Amino acid sequence: MDIRVGQGFDIHRFADVPEEGRTLVLGGVVFPGERTLVGHSDADVIAHAAADALLGAAAMGDIGEHYPDTDPAWKGADSLAILADVASRLRAAGWRIGNIDCSVVCEAPRIAPHRAEMADRLSASAGAPVTVKGRRAEGLGAIGRGEGIMCLASAIIIKES
Repeated sequence: MDIRVGQGFDIHRFADVPEEGRTLVLGGVVFPGERTLVGHSDADVIAHAAADALLGAAAMGDIGEHYPDTDPAWKGADSLAILADVASRLRAAGWRIGNIDCSVVCEAPRIAPHRAEMADRLSASAGAPVTVKGRRAEGLGAIGRGEGIMCLASAIIIKES
């Protein structure tokens, strides 16, 4: 049995001016009325970090390699679809996802009231258990000043011998 661990990271800054038709999306959950993040896709930092953790664990590159922000096909893309595609790639390569654990760091919005819904949506996309935790930067650095949102994710994948 081959067991691997991967870690993922993503960060997006808040838009200075709201983009028409864009909403804040975290873990597949829409946050109407909140400041939006700048990004080529829907800028869902949680789904991006989870996908990156899986790709890293399987030594399959990174999210930017597979879903580049220079490719118009990914403009405004649903990041849960990206996570589902990554999970499919891993399964095709013989891997089973054990779990993914995500720590979201932001001053706002509050993550706890939406944690279960995020975990459900991410788990459905990954086809494996995903947990989500909210953390604050306690006023330190760019994230602590409310300039953006970041996420760290760890994933375990298993391949039967």
